[in-house]
Amino acid sequence: MKKSTKLFFFVLSYLCLYNGFSQDLTQQIIPNRTNSQEQQQKPYVILISADGFRADFTDKYQAKNLRKLSNDGVTASFMLPSFPSLTFPNHYSIVTGMYPSHHGLVDNSFYDAQRQENYGMSNKKAVADGSWYGGTPLWVLAEKQQMLSASFYWVASESNIQGILPTYYYNYNEKIDIDTRIQTVKNWLQLPEDKRPHIITFYFPEVDHEAHTYGPDSKETEEAVHFVDKSIGKLVATVDSLHLPINFVFVSDHGMTKVENEHPMLLPAAIDPTKFIIPRGDALLQLYAKDKKDILPTYKALKKEAKDFDVYLKKDIPSRWHYAKKDDKYNRIGDILLVPHLPKVFGITGKSTTPGKHGFDPALEDMHATFFAWGPAFKSQTKIDGFENVNIYPMISKILGLKYEHKIDGKLKVLDGILKK
Repeated sequence: MKKSTKLFFFVLSYLCLYNGFSQDLTQQIIPNRTNSQEQQQKPYVILISADGFRADFTDKYQAKNLRKLSNDGVTASFMLPSFPSLTFPNHYSIVTGMYPSHHGLVDNSFYDAQRQENYGMSNKKAVADGSWYGGTPLWVLAEKQQMLSASFYWVASESNIQGILPTYYYNYNEKIDIDTRIQTVKNWLQLPEDKRPHIITFYFPEVDHEAHTYGPDSKETEEAVHFVDKSIGKLVATVDSLHLPINFVFVSDHGMTKVENEHPMLLPAAIDPTKFIIPRGDALLQLYAKDKKDILPTYKALKKEAKDFDVYLKKDIPSRWHYAKKDDKYNRIGDILLVPHLPKVFGITGKSTTPGKHGFDPALEDMHATFFAWGPAFKSQTKIDGFENVNIYPMISKILGLKYEHKIDGKLKVLDGILKK
């Protein structure tokens, strides 16, 4: 099969994975909700994620709108994803203030032994099932305190979590053009005060798509960065005309790196696939033993075989990842973890894969994510060092005056200094 043909079929399957969700293009509205009088006086936050927007992409690809907006507000040298540096775990960490081991989305695909079920981001039924999700997302926190929320896509925003969905939301699809999406945000902010959302989430998939398919150094990735940058410029100009106290937080979930994609590593010979449940993975392979007695012999055999990957028992996973057995609140982390050495990745089918990947150690520079913030709540022309993404939650909660009593991993003190007093 020609290389171009193989690439076509991979892209097709990748898009099918993301578009496996409902293609319902209509806005979903939960009736009979209003902002309380107190919440009507609060400012607004638009939380924007550009999937896969590596920390250096703004400068590398000269994203002029983001450069200007961030220079006028707050710029972090980078934002540290939670482990693993994957889309679903990190988007949910950003809106819950919790590490993946604590909120339950421990991977894009994983197995829950107690439920005897697999969760996967292409599994529409599981994704929409709120019982998979721990923590209290920002929109749930807001709605519980009678502040309305809206989402134009975010991980778990279509899920009934603690019996609550955003007041306004869309089922994930990639059919709605960006101008329509921006106009919808403006429409939300023009609603009567008792019906107007004060926390809005907004998601861009384009950079991740192109960086996976063509690599982070490709022309296609550069064009995707420019698309996001131009769209941010349009969005800001559109809502600025409303003269509301709107605060913008622009983030990404992870970075992206180039890997050896033509010859990925096969499933190690030490693993008997009949004895383990092995969800899909390339930068991280999780093994769930069907019989616990198979864990130690397999681990010992893997240690002898390991050359281009590290192998861990769950109890021995590095503490800085917050991913060991003691952290695993929902018992969803694999019994054995295999972590490849860059630029190697796993490809257990033996077929070539895409050149762009993430999911590796968040400390690696190529995994670093982006953080910018601007608006009336933020100091201007402020530069800060890198920080963990779980610290966004308490900061946004403070801006909106939302209270929380449940335990989170994020600390307000980390980002409190970027807020005006």
